[in-house]
Amino acid sequence: MGRMSRRGFTVAAAGVMSAMLATGEAGALGPGDTSDPRRRREFRGMWIATVVNVDWPSAPGLDPDRQRAELLTLLDAAVERRLNAVLLQVRPTADAFWPSPYEPWSEYLTGTQGRSPGWDPLAFAVREAHHRRLELHGWFNPYRIANHTDPGKLVPTHPARVHPEWVVPYGGKLYYNPGLPEVRRFVQDAMLDPVARYDLDGVHFDDYFYPYPVAGERFDDDAAYERHGAGFPDRAAWRRDNIDRLVRETGERIKRRKRHVRFGISPFAVWRNRSTDPRGSDTRAGVQTYDDLGADTRTWVREGWIDYIVPQVYWPIGFPAADYATLVPWWARTVRGTGVHLYVGEALYRAGDPTQSAPWQDPAELSRHVALCRTHPEVRGNVYFSATQVVTDRIGALARVVHDHYPRRVRPPR
Repeated sequence: MGRMSRRGFTVAAAGVMSAMLATGEAGALGPGDTSDPRRRREFRGMWIATVVNVDWPSAPGLDPDRQRAELLTLLDAAVERRLNAVLLQVRPTADAFWPSPYEPWSEYLTGTQGRSPGWDPLAFAVREAHHRRLELHGWFNPYRIANHTDPGKLVPTHPARVHPEWVVPYGGKLYYNPGLPEVRRFVQDAMLDPVARYDLDGVHFDDYFYPYPVAGERFDDDAAYERHGAGFPDRAAWRRDNIDRLVRETGERIKRRKRHVRFGISPFAVWRNRSTDPRGSDTRAGVQTYDDLGADTRTWVREGWIDYIVPQVYWPIGFPAADYATLVPWWARTVRGTGVHLYVGEALYRAGDPTQSAPWQDPAELSRHVALCRTHPEVRGNVYFSATQVVTDRIGALARVVHDHYPRRVRPPR
């Protein structure tokens, strides 16, 4: 995904937002659109990505006042667009945006891994989000250690250096090995630390479990498979079990600690193609989470191990290989009767990007997505990637969504 500067709104977006502010609607938090009772509660979220400073902070090493001001700009933008939740990436690469006893401070804060920024970004984020009546979900990446393959670049006390046997280099990055029980326990401990210490509304994982396939490379977990893979029909089944255990155990530990904290995951949207499995979606995607990432997302939903799922349906309506209008009904059927909430992840970052296909040049494409979602009672909301585009809104696509579908702020579902 490309980086964008924060220059405010496009003309189209600014016009719509000015009208909202003039009527006083943007900051109101009411029960919802009473013309449609099902819309009285709806999840309207945005992701704030911190890895390589995608959204926040805009660069490493900014002074704390600048960092705080930038975060407030993003939170205020969420309010102005009548959103009600932010998913803030607080552990992007086995590091921390809070004073963690397990892992070092993130380099994306200070420019140097392990160096304290002199303040507690997560405490500030929780306080300011709640002040604006926004839910704050901590977004964690379970296994990614670094966007390079040199352990020597990590701070000397980094767990990946203390335990080099936990680490697998792959595709130009370093990962913790999901096949080691001690790794699974450690990453859970690290991620659950802020659940105990902060008033988080949710714990959120993204789509990285076993890494996405890289042509010509293999993820070397031979030793772990030899040690722990007995009783499984093949390595793929063992890998899925490793990720199943992570998901199930994390959910159980969250509920034991704070029952009200919700656990959600935003996977790549294709579980399996129908040509692979008759239960799969009528898609022809090159990646299937079940087969390629060790992520049996359908089972997590059917077993109720998570509270919500946000499939990243990052394609337009009518896209031949993975049609938005095909995947949303498939996910609606998947969650039906489970109690797991379905929110659909939206590729706002593609709207107006000149490298993208024609549908993404149409400011109404995302509005059509939300309209389609609302024909399925199982869809309880949408989440937009990412915060920078929520602010800039290149072609007014989000402003169109707000104008068409968000007449006032509403509370998230519970």
